[in-house]
Amino acid sequence: MAKIRVGVNGFGTIGKRVATAVAAQDDMELVGVTKTRPSFEAKSAIEKGYGLYVPADNVQAFKDAGIEVKGTIDDLLKSVDIIVDCTPGNVGEEYRAKYQAAGVKAIFQGGEDHALTGISFNSTANYSESWGAQLSRVVSCNTTGLLRTLNPLDKKYKIKNAFVTIVRRAADPGDAKNGPINGLEPSVKLPTHHGPDVQSIMPWLNINTMAVKASTTLMHVHTVVVQLDQEITTQDVLDVFKSAPRVRLVKSKDGIKSTANIMELARELGRDRSDMYEIVVWEDGVKVVGNTLYYYQAVHQESDVIPENIDCIRSMCKMEQDAAASQAKTNKAMGISQ
Repeated sequence: MAKIRVGVNGFGTIGKRVATAVAAQDDMELVGVTKTRPSFEAKSAIEKGYGLYVPADNVQAFKDAGIEVKGTIDDLLKSVDIIVDCTPGNVGEEYRAKYQAAGVKAIFQGGEDHALTGISFNSTANYSESWGAQLSRVVSCNTTGLLRTLNPLDKKYKIKNAFVTIVRRAADPGDAKNGPINGLEPSVKLPTHHGPDVQSIMPWLNINTMAVKASTTLMHVHTVVVQLDQEITTQDVLDVFKSAPRVRLVKSKDGIKSTANIMELARELGRDRSDMYEIVVWEDGVKVVGNTLYYYQAVHQESDVIPENIDCIRSMCKMEQDAAASQAKTNKAMGISQ
């Protein structure tokens, strides 16, 4: 079977990770990536052997910087079957028109609204909805994190209500411009967008979310309270999480007490860029009282959506009809163990 030709528009925090993941798949070919400015990331793409494509108006700037480009963004669109859009949020409509004019399929990220594509994707919850689609959207890192644990719980025991507080990183590690430096910043517009984003995939779920920005760059932490349709045990919940795709259980008594410890674990696992693709749940922080479940989970905002993008490519391009089979293939290529 011929490999699916993939382009990545935007070689930043998410784009460079998607490019690495695509290049690792044996059923995909990374045709190239894009940058708008001749930055160190553009040079990194060249060093990795990726074809670099830039806006037509910026070709000379790259030449002046000594960076060889393979062509323009329009040239890239002529050479791919599907484009993974990793450009900054809120420019999706402009690019959607460009992709549609070029006749290529496109995946957008969670920074864009659900309305842009009409389909939002999570490989655990609704893999088949993007089957053969022209456009789809991989939901945000926090939404992905919530779906990874709430969806299997709902399938098994039926959730009546979910209440989530997100303690979120203020900026990514490489971002020196944003975020509170020494403080906590609550999101006072309630409920936050995370609940409705979960409902773009699980519209029946009654979920309410709040969020607080914290002075960290490492990860997000979710405190989750779930009211279930029946009384179950803590072990019942742990059994669900143990079998859930891309959920990793850890214990504080093993020394994993913080997000810093989780990132150190990712380094010890030898992960590319020290990424933690799984949603991390503290096993000794899971507690059920009657029909009410309490737990904590951590989300690595730079990487948890990366395997979802790979699975979304397979669904949209009709490469693998079974979600579990696609997940297993993606996990093996990316070194994710279940």
